[in-house]
Amino acid sequence: MKRPWSVTTTVRNPERLIGFLRVLCLLDGKIWDDNNQLKYQILLIQYRLYGYGQTQFYSGLPKEIVEILNDSTKSISYELAERTFKLKNYTDPPMRGRQSLNPLKKLGFVYIENNKITITELGKKIIAEEVELGDAFLRCFLKWQIPNPTSTDYSLKDGYNANPFICTLHMIDRVNKMERKRGNKPIGLSKREFALFVPSLVNFTHINDYVNKIRCFRDLQVGLSKEKRKEARDKYRVEFAKDFLGTDNLKKINYFLNNLADYGDNAIRYFRLTRLFCVRGNGFYVDLEKRRKVEIDEILKVYTGESIEFLTYKDYTKYLLKYNTPQLPWESRVKKVRIVRLIIEENTRYEKQLGTPQSLIANFDTLNDSELDNYIIILREKRLYLQEILKQRESQSIDNIKVYIDILDNIFTYEDRPILLEKYVTLGLFALNDAISIRPNYPVGDDNEPTFTAPAGVPDIECFYDSFNAICEVTMLNRRDQWYNEGQPVMRHLRDFENRVNSKNIKTYCLFIAPSIHRDTLNTFWLANKYEYEGIKQKIIPMTISQFVKVLGVLLTLKRDNRRLSHSKLLELYSTIIESVTEISSSIEWLSSIENSINNWINNVLIRKSDSIIIGIDN
Repeated sequence: MKRPWSVTTTVRNPERLIGFLRVLCLLDGKIWDDNNQLKYQILLIQYRLYGYGQTQFYSGLPKEIVEILNDSTKSISYELAERTFKLKNYTDPPMRGRQSLNPLKKLGFVYIENNKITITELGKKIIAEEVELGDAFLRCFLKWQIPNPTSTDYSLKDGYNANPFICTLHMIDRVNKMERKRGNKPIGLSKREFALFVPSLVNFTHINDYVNKIRCFRDLQVGLSKEKRKEARDKYRVEFAKDFLGTDNLKKINYFLNNLADYGDNAIRYFRLTRLFCVRGNGFYVDLEKRRKVEIDEILKVYTGESIEFLTYKDYTKYLLKYNTPQLPWESRVKKVRIVRLIIEENTRYEKQLGTPQSLIANFDTLNDSELDNYIIILREKRLYLQEILKQRESQSIDNIKVYIDILDNIFTYEDRPILLEKYVTLGLFALNDAISIRPNYPVGDDNEPTFTAPAGVPDIECFYDSFNAICEVTMLNRRDQWYNEGQPVMRHLRDFENRVNSKNIKTYCLFIAPSIHRDTLNTFWLANKYEYEGIKQKIIPMTISQFVKVLGVLLTLKRDNRRLSHSKLLELYSTIIESVTEISSSIEWLSSIENSINNWINNVLIRKSDSIIIGIDN
């Protein structure tokens, strides 16, 4: 029975692999036996790279252990990590370590030779931060293929013959060309299409066949109601699975389709790191990044997606291990100059759109290859900066504020909810008032769209105003895992932010936004506000997504009346909520008072009774 390919389902966020790799340094050169496989998994727990903040992992563990694991201000001893691991009672404990190593091995960051762990040249460069992460993953994916001697899951005789990354580029490119010929706007692949057709494309000779399948999949939904479209999609998916698997067994079909959803989602996450893919349509479509057209065109020209035959494991690992093999097809001077010219053209368009002076352009004909590479990096950073300013300006329009409100109001209907929440809260904060700067910490692609949520250790969003500063932390969690994941980290982020920006003489707040506020989270913030955290009181404001939407609703009402909302008005709301802590005897009362404070603030800002009615406040 055929099987689809998968990058990995062990680690969903590829940036976490760097932590996995750093921990593996402690075992570099060691024998990869049961003892060290077990030790590796225990070390991942010790360094909070496995299990941290996960309710499922904490289940069954004693309360005192959970408290230590979850408090990132405390170090975890190896002995405690070992005890924790043993308490989980895994059926095959060493297997956990093998699973955690697999994605590192698959991508060429590490290999096992003579049963010894060896970190590769690329792995060492990543650890030393000598290479840009996107470039590292791009080089990995240009070489990763099925079949390969590191895995017995795929073989040429069974019909597997693909470089999944390159085949995906070809398929999306051909789908877009097909739609242009049909007179339609090319949109890449929907995430549904991506999940169904990308991980199941296991032979490069099937690319055109899959393009036709996608055309049929789209055509059968044309003109149908929403309900009928879903019925048509579901029926097609089952028939597709039957054909791929060669079976009518519904249990196997459902298992296959469920796995495809996970495989596709993870492939998108990992492939986007290369900067050659982007998302569009509020994250619903995956497309080729037009800003990397030179690079993509060269890959499509040079590579078919066919796998290379390797006779031995050593031959394949040797191929994977060399960082500069193969040479990237756009690394000629002519191609690099073309990339420079295209980025300059785009930056010039942004500057004209913003009405800002055109940046000085270097005489890049005189730059050597290394200087040219650095100049491309500088130009791309400039582009992201210009995109950010443009996004801030565009956020002020009434139509865009309506979009932010609608998406936040219906956040549970979207995929990638955590990323969308960070993005649209950021845009809402852009729109709200006259902030000096709103800085999200999520990583972005060339399109300035977030690729992941903000990394651990930093606030989700940093906000700077004339009269105060703030951070904003957002989460889609609303059960006790909200407290596990957000309680201590939010307080620590706020204190670190205060220290870093030297804000002793300026008030600093934290706006915490979630679907609902769990009682344990509420009590943690209540104590920090009323008494102290690390010896000093804090100013943390818990707010639900719907309450934040109410605040945006005020802005919308004011905009319609050609009025503005200054940051001083937002400061009044924050101050009122924090000051109420001293007047209230319990956290539960405080939570209720926050809703009242928001409603009173809305009425004070709007002044007119008619405005209060517009946003649904009943006086």
